[in-house]
Amino acid sequence: MIKVKVKPEDFIVEEVADLPLQKDGNFRVYLLRKRGWNTVDILKMLSRKFSIPHSYFSYGGKKDKYAFTSQYITIARQGDKKTTPPLSSPSQGEDRERRKKSRIKPPNSRFHTNDKEVLSNSISLHEYPVPQKVDEENYSLSFVGYMDRPMGPDLITGNRFQIVVRNLAENDLTSALHEIDRVKRDGYPNYFDDQRFGSFDARQGFIAEKILKKHYNGALKIYFSSIHPEDSKEEKEHRKFFYENWGNWQVCLKGATSKFEKETFRYLEKHPKGFIPILQRISHEKMVLFFSAYQSHIWNEFLRKIIRLVSNDSFMFGTSKTINSSPLPVLSKAKGMGEVEWREKKNHPPLSPRSTERSRRSPIKGGEISCRRPDLKISKGIAGDYLFYTQLDDKNKAYLSTLVIPMPASNIRMPDDFTKNLFSEVLKENNLKSPMFNIRKLRQAFFKGIERKAIVTPEDLVVDYAEDEIYQGKKKLTLKFFLPRGCYGTMFIKRLFC
Repeated sequence: MIKVKVKPEDFIVEEVADLPLQKDGNFRVYLLRKRGWNTVDILKMLSRKFSIPHSYFSYGGKKDKYAFTSQYITIARQGDKKTTPPLSSPSQGEDRERRKKSRIKPPNSRFHTNDKEVLSNSISLHEYPVPQKVDEENYSLSFVGYMDRPMGPDLITGNRFQIVVRNLAENDLTSALHEIDRVKRDGYPNYFDDQRFGSFDARQGFIAEKILKKHYNGALKIYFSSIHPEDSKEEKEHRKFFYENWGNWQVCLKGATSKFEKETFRYLEKHPKGFIPILQRISHEKMVLFFSAYQSHIWNEFLRKIIRLVSNDSFMFGTSKTINSSPLPVLSKAKGMGEVEWREKKNHPPLSPRSTERSRRSPIKGGEISCRRPDLKISKGIAGDYLFYTQLDDKNKAYLSTLVIPMPASNIRMPDDFTKNLFSEVLKENNLKSPMFNIRKLRQAFFKGIERKAIVTPEDLVVDYAEDEIYQGKKKLTLKFFLPRGCYGTMFIKRLFC
Protein backbone atom coordinates (compact mmCIF):
# COMPACT_ATOMS: atom_id res chain seq x y z
CA MET A 1 0.00 0.00 0.00
CA ILE A 2 1.33 3.43 -0.92
CA LYS A 3 2.14 5.89 1.87
CA VAL A 4 1.52 9.65 1.76
CA LYS A 5 2.21 12.18 4.55
CA VAL A 6 4.55 9.83 6.41
CA LYS A 7 6.09 13.03 7.77
CA PRO A 8 5.04 16.68 7.33
CA GLU A 9 7.92 17.38 4.94
CA ASP A 10 6.47 14.76 2.58
CA PHE A 11 3.55 17.09 1.84
CA ILE A 12 4.55 20.72 1.29
CA VAL A 13 2.02 23.36 0.23
CA GLU A 14 3.11 26.90 -0.58
CA GLU A 15 0.38 29.47 -1.15
CA VAL A 16 0.91 31.80 -4.13
CA ALA A 17 -0.91 35.11 -3.81
CA ASP A 18 -1.23 38.46 -5.55
CA LEU A 19 -1.15 40.87 -2.61
CA PRO A 20 -1.79 44.62 -3.00
CA LEU A 21 0.97 45.57 -0.55
CA GLN A 22 1.35 49.19 0.52
CA LYS A 23 3.66 51.35 2.58
CA ASP A 24 0.94 51.63 5.21
CA GLY A 25 -2.57 50.28 5.69
CA ASN A 26 -5.27 49.03 8.03
CA PHE A 27 -4.10 45.41 7.95
CA ARG A 28 -0.72 43.88 8.69
CA VAL A 29 0.29 41.00 6.41
CA TYR A 30 2.26 37.99 7.66
CA LEU A 31 3.57 34.83 6.06
CA LEU A 32 2.58 31.92 8.31
CA ARG A 33 4.53 28.68 8.05
CA LYS A 34 3.30 25.72 10.08
CA ARG A 35 3.12 21.97 10.59
CA GLY A 36 0.97 19.97 12.99
CA TRP A 37 -1.62 22.77 13.05
CA ASN A 38 -4.68 23.44 10.96
CA THR A 39 -5.27 27.07 10.01
CA VAL A 40 -8.25 27.72 12.28
CA ASP A 41 -6.66 26.29 15.43
CA ILE A 42 -3.34 28.07 15.03
CA LEU A 43 -5.06 31.44 14.57
CA LYS A 44 -7.04 30.82 17.75
CA MET A 45 -3.78 30.06 19.54
CA LEU A 46 -2.13 33.22 18.17
CA SER A 47 -5.18 35.21 19.25
CA ARG A 48 -4.69 34.03 22.83
CA LYS A 49 -0.90 34.32 22.73
CA PHE A 50 -0.87 37.96 21.63
CA SER A 51 -4.19 39.00 23.24
CA ILE A 52 -5.67 40.02 19.89
CA PRO A 53 -9.38 39.40 19.17
CA HIS A 54 -9.80 36.36 16.95
CA SER A 55 -12.02 38.40 14.62
CA TYR A 56 -8.97 40.54 13.71
CA PHE A 57 -7.36 37.57 11.88
CA SER A 58 -8.12 36.79 8.22
CA TYR A 59 -6.88 34.14 5.81
CA GLY A 60 -7.57 33.04 2.25
CA GLY A 61 -7.74 29.27 2.59
CA LYS A 62 -7.47 26.50 5.14
CA LYS A 63 -4.29 24.48 5.04
CA ASP A 64 -3.88 20.86 6.13
CA LYS A 65 -2.72 19.93 9.63
CA TYR A 66 -0.69 16.95 8.41
CA ALA A 67 1.59 18.91 6.09
CA PHE A 68 4.24 21.60 6.02
CA THR A 69 2.38 24.66 4.72
CA SER A 70 2.87 28.37 4.15
CA GLN A 71 0.12 30.92 3.69
CA TYR A 72 -0.61 34.62 4.09
CA ILE A 73 -2.71 36.01 6.92
CA THR A 74 -3.67 39.53 7.94
CA ILE A 75 -4.20 41.03 11.37
CA ALA A 76 -6.37 44.13 11.61
CA ARG A 77 -4.62 47.02 13.32
CA GLN A 78 -6.07 47.86 16.72
CA GLY A 79 -9.19 49.98 16.45
CA ASP A 80 -9.93 48.85 12.89
CA LYS A 81 -12.79 46.48 12.26
CA LYS A 82 -12.24 43.37 10.23
CA THR A 83 -14.30 43.27 7.06
CA THR A 84 -15.34 40.27 5.05
CA PRO A 85 -13.32 39.99 1.82
CA PRO A 86 -15.10 39.40 -1.47
CA LEU A 87 -15.47 35.74 -2.43
CA SER A 88 -14.91 36.16 -6.14
CA SER A 89 -11.89 34.26 -7.35
CA PRO A 90 -9.44 34.84 -10.17
CA SER A 91 -9.58 32.55 -13.17
CA GLN A 92 -8.12 29.12 -12.51
CA GLY A 93 -6.30 29.32 -15.82
CA GLU A 94 -3.66 31.83 -14.73
CA ASP A 95 -0.64 31.50 -16.96
CA ARG A 96 2.96 31.17 -15.85
CA GLU A 97 3.81 34.83 -16.41
CA ARG A 98 0.95 35.96 -14.18
CA ARG A 99 2.18 33.70 -11.38
CA LYS A 100 5.72 34.98 -11.68
CA LYS A 101 4.49 38.53 -11.34
CA SER A 102 2.25 37.65 -8.40
CA ARG A 103 4.93 36.03 -6.27
CA ILE A 104 5.37 37.87 -3.00
CA LYS A 105 8.98 38.51 -2.12
CA PRO A 106 10.25 37.79 1.40
CA PRO A 107 10.29 40.55 4.02
CA ASN A 108 13.97 41.43 3.57
CA SER A 109 13.65 42.21 -0.14
CA ARG A 110 12.22 45.21 -1.95
CA PHE A 111 8.60 45.42 -3.00
CA HIS A 112 6.55 48.07 -4.79
CA THR A 113 3.79 50.07 -3.14
CA ASN A 114 1.30 52.50 -4.61
CA ASP A 115 3.53 55.38 -3.52
CA LYS A 116 7.15 54.41 -3.95
CA GLU A 117 9.63 51.60 -3.44
CA VAL A 118 10.50 51.00 0.20
CA LEU A 119 12.43 48.48 2.20
CA SER A 120 10.01 46.18 3.99
CA ASN A 121 12.43 45.61 6.85
CA SER A 122 12.38 49.33 7.60
CA ILE A 123 8.75 49.15 8.77
CA SER A 124 8.52 49.19 12.53
CA LEU A 125 5.86 47.29 14.43
CA HIS A 126 7.06 48.14 17.92
CA GLU A 127 3.67 49.59 18.84
CA TYR A 128 1.88 46.29 18.10
CA PRO A 129 1.91 43.06 20.13
CA VAL A 130 3.02 40.84 17.21
CA PRO A 131 6.75 41.19 16.39
CA GLN A 132 8.10 41.18 12.85
CA LYS A 133 9.48 37.67 13.25
CA VAL A 134 8.23 34.77 15.37
CA ASP A 135 10.02 31.41 15.31
CA GLU A 136 8.60 28.47 17.24
CA GLU A 137 9.10 24.72 16.86
CA ASN A 138 6.06 24.05 14.66
CA TYR A 139 5.26 27.47 13.24
CA SER A 140 6.74 30.82 12.28
CA LEU A 141 5.42 34.28 11.40
CA SER A 142 7.21 36.75 9.13
CA PHE A 143 5.98 40.29 8.58
CA VAL A 144 5.48 41.08 4.87
CA GLY A 145 3.84 44.52 4.75
CA TYR A 146 0.50 46.32 4.87
CA MET A 147 -2.77 46.19 2.96
CA ASP A 148 -5.97 48.23 3.07
CA ARG A 149 -8.10 45.09 3.13
CA PRO A 150 -8.03 41.71 4.90
CA MET A 151 -6.63 38.56 3.33
CA GLY A 152 -9.24 36.64 1.34
CA PRO A 153 -9.53 33.75 -1.13
CA ASP A 154 -9.76 36.11 -4.10
CA LEU A 155 -6.12 37.13 -3.57
CA ILE A 156 -4.86 33.56 -3.93
CA THR A 157 -3.55 32.58 -7.36
CA GLY A 158 -2.93 28.94 -6.46
CA ASN A 159 -0.65 26.60 -4.53
CA ARG A 160 2.70 24.99 -5.19
CA PHE A 161 2.93 21.38 -4.03
CA GLN A 162 5.78 19.02 -3.26
CA ILE A 163 4.42 15.56 -2.47
CA VAL A 164 6.41 12.42 -1.68
CA VAL A 165 4.66 9.08 -2.24
CA ARG A 166 6.38 6.20 -0.43
CA ASN A 167 6.40 2.41 -0.15
CA LEU A 168 6.12 1.87 -3.90
CA ALA A 169 6.84 -1.49 -5.49
CA GLU A 170 8.58 -1.44 -8.85
CA ASN A 171 5.33 -2.05 -10.73
CA ASP A 172 3.58 0.70 -8.72
CA LEU A 173 6.21 3.19 -9.82
CA THR A 174 6.07 2.06 -13.45
CA SER A 175 2.27 2.37 -13.48
CA ALA A 176 2.39 5.82 -11.85
CA LEU A 177 4.87 7.14 -14.42
CA HIS A 178 2.59 5.88 -17.19
CA GLU A 179 -0.45 7.57 -15.61
CA ILE A 180 1.50 10.81 -15.18
CA ASP A 181 2.00 10.94 -18.94
CA ARG A 182 -1.75 10.52 -19.40
CA VAL A 183 -2.53 13.27 -16.90
CA LYS A 184 -0.07 15.62 -18.61
CA ARG A 185 -1.96 15.01 -21.84
CA ASP A 186 -5.61 14.92 -20.67
CA GLY A 187 -5.69 16.38 -17.14
CA TYR A 188 -8.03 14.91 -14.52
CA PRO A 189 -11.48 15.75 -13.06
CA ASN A 190 -11.33 18.72 -10.72
CA TYR A 191 -13.32 17.15 -7.85
CA PHE A 192 -13.49 18.56 -4.36
CA ASP A 193 -11.59 16.07 -2.20
CA ASP A 194 -12.51 14.51 1.15
CA GLN A 195 -11.03 17.44 3.10
CA ARG A 196 -14.04 19.45 1.96
CA PHE A 197 -16.48 17.06 3.61
CA GLY A 198 -15.26 17.03 7.20
CA SER A 199 -18.72 18.09 8.41
CA PHE A 200 -20.45 15.20 6.59
CA ASP A 201 -22.05 12.60 8.86
CA ALA A 202 -22.28 9.15 7.25
CA ARG A 203 -25.40 8.28 9.29
CA GLN A 204 -27.27 11.56 9.00
CA GLY A 205 -25.94 13.39 5.97
CA PHE A 206 -25.19 17.09 5.44
CA ILE A 207 -26.38 19.88 7.71
CA ALA A 208 -26.93 22.19 4.72
CA GLU A 209 -29.03 19.56 2.93
CA LYS A 210 -31.36 19.39 5.94
CA ILE A 211 -31.59 23.18 5.98
CA LEU A 212 -32.35 23.36 2.25
CA LYS A 213 -35.19 20.88 2.72
CA LYS A 214 -36.42 22.74 5.84
CA HIS A 215 -35.63 19.79 8.09
CA TYR A 216 -34.30 22.10 10.79
CA ASN A 217 -34.60 19.50 13.54
CA GLY A 218 -32.37 17.13 11.55
CA ALA A 219 -29.82 19.88 10.87
CA LEU A 220 -29.56 20.71 14.56
CA LYS A 221 -29.28 17.04 15.48
CA ILE A 222 -26.29 16.61 13.16
CA TYR A 223 -24.68 19.73 14.62
CA PHE A 224 -24.81 18.40 18.19
CA SER A 225 -24.46 14.64 17.64
CA SER A 226 -22.17 14.17 14.63
CA ILE A 227 -19.11 12.06 15.46
CA HIS A 228 -15.83 12.36 13.59
CA PRO A 229 -12.75 10.10 13.66
CA GLU A 230 -10.50 12.78 15.17
CA ASP A 231 -12.83 13.30 18.17
CA SER A 232 -11.59 12.10 21.55
CA LYS A 233 -13.24 9.08 23.17
CA GLU A 234 -14.90 11.39 25.68
CA GLU A 235 -16.25 13.66 22.94
CA LYS A 236 -17.58 10.69 20.97
CA GLU A 237 -19.48 9.43 24.02
CA HIS A 238 -20.81 12.93 24.66
CA ARG A 239 -22.17 13.26 21.13
CA LYS A 240 -23.49 9.69 21.13
CA PHE A 241 -25.53 10.61 24.22
CA PHE A 242 -27.23 13.47 22.32
CA TYR A 243 -27.84 11.22 19.30
CA GLU A 244 -29.56 8.55 21.38
CA ASN A 245 -31.64 10.98 23.45
CA TRP A 246 -32.47 13.55 20.79
CA GLY A 247 -35.99 14.91 21.26
CA ASN A 248 -35.97 14.36 25.02
CA TRP A 249 -34.75 17.85 25.82
CA GLN A 250 -34.79 17.39 29.58
CA VAL A 251 -32.41 14.42 29.35
CA CYS A 252 -30.21 16.23 26.81
CA LEU A 253 -29.97 19.18 29.19
CA LYS A 254 -28.61 16.91 31.91
CA GLY A 255 -25.81 15.83 29.57
CA ALA A 256 -25.03 19.36 28.34
CA THR A 257 -21.60 20.72 29.28
CA SER A 258 -20.95 23.83 27.17
CA LYS A 259 -22.79 27.12 27.58
CA PHE A 260 -24.33 26.85 24.10
CA GLU A 261 -25.55 23.29 24.76
CA LYS A 262 -27.19 24.31 28.02
CA GLU A 263 -28.85 27.36 26.48
CA THR A 264 -30.04 25.27 23.52
CA PHE A 265 -31.73 22.53 25.51
CA ARG A 266 -33.25 24.95 28.02
CA TYR A 267 -34.78 26.82 25.09
CA LEU A 268 -36.04 23.60 23.47
CA GLU A 269 -37.66 22.55 26.75
CA LYS A 270 -39.81 25.68 26.53
CA HIS A 271 -40.07 25.74 22.71
CA PRO A 272 -39.87 22.10 21.48
CA LYS A 273 -40.00 23.16 17.81
CA GLY A 274 -37.79 26.22 18.15
CA PHE A 275 -34.95 24.97 15.95
CA ILE A 276 -34.49 28.00 13.70
CA PRO A 277 -33.50 30.53 16.43
CA ILE A 278 -30.81 28.09 17.59
CA LEU A 279 -29.50 27.51 14.06
CA GLN A 280 -29.32 31.29 13.66
CA ARG A 281 -26.81 31.40 16.52
CA ILE A 282 -24.30 29.12 14.78
CA SER A 283 -21.28 31.18 13.76
CA HIS A 284 -20.79 32.53 10.25
CA GLU A 285 -17.55 30.56 9.90
CA LYS A 286 -19.18 27.23 10.74
CA MET A 287 -22.24 27.84 8.59
CA VAL A 288 -20.03 28.70 5.60
CA LEU A 289 -18.26 25.38 6.17
CA PHE A 290 -21.57 23.47 6.22
CA PHE A 291 -22.93 25.20 3.13
CA SER A 292 -19.75 24.81 1.09
CA ALA A 293 -19.54 21.09 1.96
CA TYR A 294 -22.98 20.29 0.55
CA GLN A 295 -22.60 22.65 -2.39
CA SER A 296 -19.32 20.92 -3.28
CA HIS A 297 -20.95 17.50 -2.90
CA ILE A 298 -23.67 18.37 -5.44
CA TRP A 299 -21.04 19.81 -7.79
CA ASN A 300 -19.06 16.56 -7.52
CA GLU A 301 -22.16 14.54 -8.35
CA PHE A 302 -22.71 16.67 -11.43
CA LEU A 303 -19.11 16.21 -12.58
CA ARG A 304 -19.37 12.45 -11.97
CA LYS A 305 -22.26 12.28 -14.43
CA ILE A 306 -20.23 14.10 -17.05
CA ILE A 307 -17.15 11.90 -16.53
CA ARG A 308 -19.18 8.70 -16.83
CA LEU A 309 -20.63 9.90 -20.12
CA VAL A 310 -17.22 10.94 -21.41
CA SER A 311 -15.81 7.50 -20.57
CA ASN A 312 -18.02 6.11 -23.32
CA ASP A 313 -15.70 6.09 -26.33
CA SER A 314 -18.71 6.45 -28.65
CA PHE A 315 -20.09 9.50 -26.88
CA MET A 316 -19.80 12.91 -28.51
CA PHE A 317 -21.05 16.13 -26.97
CA GLY A 318 -24.05 17.52 -28.78
CA THR A 319 -25.30 14.19 -30.15
CA SER A 320 -27.67 11.52 -28.88
CA LYS A 321 -27.10 9.00 -31.66
CA THR A 322 -25.30 5.69 -31.56
CA ILE A 323 -21.96 5.81 -33.32
CA ASN A 324 -20.27 2.77 -34.87
CA SER A 325 -23.02 0.53 -33.46
CA SER A 326 -21.74 1.07 -29.91
CA PRO A 327 -24.20 1.36 -27.01
CA LEU A 328 -24.88 4.74 -25.47
CA PRO A 329 -24.97 5.28 -21.70
CA VAL A 330 -28.42 5.66 -20.19
CA LEU A 331 -28.96 7.63 -16.99
CA SER A 332 -30.10 5.40 -14.16
CA LYS A 333 -33.28 5.99 -12.16
CA ALA A 334 -31.52 5.05 -8.93
CA LYS A 335 -31.74 7.55 -6.12
CA GLY A 336 -28.65 9.12 -4.64
CA MET A 337 -25.67 10.00 -6.73
CA GLY A 338 -27.19 9.41 -10.14
CA GLU A 339 -25.44 6.52 -11.83
CA VAL A 340 -25.24 5.50 -15.46
CA GLU A 341 -26.12 2.08 -16.79
CA TRP A 342 -24.16 0.53 -19.62
CA ARG A 343 -26.55 -1.53 -21.72
CA GLU A 344 -24.67 -3.92 -23.93
CA LYS A 345 -25.87 -4.99 -27.35
CA LYS A 346 -25.47 -8.61 -28.33
CA ASN A 347 -22.76 -7.81 -30.86
CA HIS A 348 -20.78 -5.70 -28.39
CA PRO A 349 -17.51 -7.36 -27.29
CA PRO A 350 -17.59 -8.59 -23.68
CA LEU A 351 -15.62 -6.88 -20.95
CA SER A 352 -12.55 -8.49 -19.49
CA PRO A 353 -13.06 -10.65 -16.35
CA ARG A 354 -11.32 -8.01 -14.24
CA SER A 355 -13.58 -5.25 -15.54
CA THR A 356 -16.68 -7.41 -15.06
CA GLU A 357 -15.70 -8.10 -11.46
CA ARG A 358 -15.17 -4.41 -10.79
CA SER A 359 -18.50 -3.56 -12.43
CA ARG A 360 -20.46 -5.46 -9.80
CA ARG A 361 -19.46 -2.93 -7.17
CA SER A 362 -21.40 0.30 -7.43
CA PRO A 363 -18.81 3.07 -7.14
CA ILE A 364 -21.23 5.53 -5.62
CA LYS A 365 -23.49 5.12 -2.63
CA GLY A 366 -27.12 4.94 -3.67
CA GLY A 367 -26.44 4.18 -7.33
CA GLU A 368 -26.56 1.01 -9.39
CA ILE A 369 -24.88 0.11 -12.64
CA SER A 370 -25.32 -2.92 -14.82
CA CYS A 371 -21.82 -2.83 -16.27
CA ARG A 372 -18.66 -0.80 -15.66
CA ARG A 373 -16.69 0.74 -18.48
CA PRO A 374 -13.12 -0.61 -18.42
CA ASP A 375 -11.67 2.88 -19.00
CA LEU A 376 -12.98 4.25 -15.69
CA LYS A 377 -10.85 4.33 -12.56
CA ILE A 378 -12.38 4.62 -9.10
CA SER A 379 -11.13 6.03 -5.80
CA LYS A 380 -13.30 5.67 -2.71
CA GLY A 381 -14.43 8.89 -1.06
CA ILE A 382 -16.15 9.95 2.16
CA ALA A 383 -19.28 11.31 0.50
CA GLY A 384 -19.17 9.47 -2.82
CA ASP A 385 -16.49 7.84 -4.89
CA TYR A 386 -14.34 9.65 -7.43
CA LEU A 387 -14.52 8.48 -11.04
CA PHE A 388 -11.59 9.14 -13.38
CA TYR A 389 -11.31 8.68 -17.12
CA THR A 390 -8.05 7.16 -18.32
CA GLN A 391 -7.95 8.98 -21.64
CA LEU A 392 -9.98 11.39 -23.78
CA ASP A 393 -10.49 11.64 -27.50
CA ASP A 394 -9.72 14.98 -29.11
CA LYS A 395 -13.32 16.27 -29.23
CA ASN A 396 -14.16 15.41 -25.62
CA LYS A 397 -10.82 16.78 -24.45
CA ALA A 398 -11.46 20.04 -26.31
CA TYR A 399 -14.88 20.32 -24.67
CA LEU A 400 -13.83 19.44 -21.12
CA SER A 401 -10.68 21.56 -21.14
CA THR A 402 -12.78 24.70 -21.64
CA LEU A 403 -15.80 23.64 -19.56
CA VAL A 404 -16.43 25.83 -16.53
CA ILE A 405 -19.28 24.80 -14.23
CA PRO A 406 -20.91 27.12 -11.66
CA MET A 407 -21.37 25.94 -8.11
CA PRO A 408 -25.03 25.12 -7.28
CA ALA A 409 -26.99 28.24 -6.34
CA SER A 410 -30.42 29.75 -6.94
CA ASN A 411 -29.60 31.86 -10.00
CA ILE A 412 -26.96 30.15 -12.12
CA ARG A 413 -26.69 29.57 -15.84
CA MET A 414 -25.12 26.46 -17.29
CA PRO A 415 -22.81 26.91 -20.29
CA ASP A 416 -24.91 24.78 -22.69
CA ASP A 417 -27.97 22.56 -23.01
CA PHE A 418 -25.97 19.41 -22.28
CA THR A 419 -24.87 20.62 -18.82
CA LYS A 420 -28.22 22.28 -18.20
CA ASN A 421 -30.08 18.99 -18.68
CA LEU A 422 -27.60 16.99 -16.61
CA PHE A 423 -27.75 19.48 -13.75
CA SER A 424 -31.56 19.28 -13.76
CA GLU A 425 -31.23 15.51 -13.37
CA VAL A 426 -28.85 15.91 -10.42
CA LEU A 427 -31.27 18.26 -8.68
CA LYS A 428 -34.20 15.91 -9.30
CA GLU A 429 -32.30 12.88 -8.01
CA ASN A 430 -31.51 14.78 -4.80
CA ASN A 431 -35.05 16.15 -4.41
CA LEU A 432 -33.84 19.71 -4.93
CA LYS A 433 -35.00 22.72 -6.93
CA SER A 434 -32.91 25.76 -7.78
CA PRO A 435 -34.98 28.27 -5.71
CA MET A 436 -34.29 26.19 -2.58
CA PHE A 437 -30.69 27.47 -2.57
CA ASN A 438 -31.98 30.95 -1.71
CA ILE A 439 -32.32 30.48 2.05
CA ARG A 440 -34.08 33.33 3.79
CA LYS A 441 -34.40 32.18 7.39
CA LEU A 442 -30.67 31.67 7.97
CA ARG A 443 -28.46 34.51 6.77
CA GLN A 444 -25.05 33.65 8.25
CA ALA A 445 -24.03 32.23 4.88
CA PHE A 446 -25.39 31.79 1.39
CA PHE A 447 -24.85 29.74 -1.76
CA LYS A 448 -22.91 31.59 -4.45
CA GLY A 449 -22.52 30.30 -8.00
CA ILE A 450 -18.73 30.65 -8.25
CA GLU A 451 -17.40 29.03 -11.42
CA ARG A 452 -15.00 26.09 -11.34
CA LYS A 453 -13.14 24.31 -14.13
CA ALA A 454 -14.29 20.76 -14.86
CA ILE A 455 -10.78 19.37 -15.36
CA VAL A 456 -7.34 20.55 -14.34
CA THR A 457 -3.78 19.78 -15.42
CA PRO A 458 -0.84 20.18 -13.01
CA GLU A 459 1.48 22.95 -14.17
CA ASP A 460 5.28 23.18 -13.87
CA LEU A 461 5.31 19.44 -13.14
CA VAL A 462 8.64 17.95 -12.04
CA VAL A 463 8.89 14.20 -11.42
CA ASP A 464 11.67 12.40 -9.54
CA TYR A 465 12.02 8.96 -7.99
CA ALA A 466 14.58 7.15 -5.88
CA GLU A 467 15.05 4.45 -3.27
CA ASP A 468 12.81 4.92 -0.24
CA GLU A 469 15.02 5.55 2.80
CA ILE A 470 12.15 4.79 5.20
CA TYR A 471 10.64 1.65 3.61
CA GLN A 472 13.58 -0.53 2.68
CA GLY A 473 13.46 -2.20 -0.72
CA LYS A 474 10.75 0.18 -1.93
CA LYS A 475 10.73 3.27 -4.13
CA LYS A 476 9.57 6.82 -3.47
CA LEU A 477 8.08 9.22 -6.00
CA THR A 478 8.45 13.00 -5.59
CA LEU A 479 6.08 15.31 -7.46
CA LYS A 480 6.45 19.08 -7.65
CA PHE A 481 3.69 21.05 -9.37
CA PHE A 482 1.39 24.07 -9.31
CA LEU A 483 -2.42 24.00 -9.17
CA PRO A 484 -4.81 26.95 -9.43
CA ARG A 485 -6.69 28.06 -6.34
CA GLY A 486 -9.29 25.59 -5.09
CA CYS A 487 -7.74 22.51 -6.74
CA TYR A 488 -6.61 19.58 -4.61
CA GLY A 489 -3.12 18.09 -4.82
CA THR A 490 -4.43 14.94 -3.13
CA MET A 491 -6.81 14.40 -6.05
CA PHE A 492 -3.81 14.20 -8.39
CA ILE A 493 -2.39 11.42 -6.20
CA LYS A 494 -5.71 9.56 -6.22
CA ARG A 495 -5.83 9.79 -10.00
CA LEU A 496 -2.37 8.21 -10.30
CA PHE A 497 -2.85 5.34 -7.86
CA CYS A 498 -6.55 4.39 -7.95
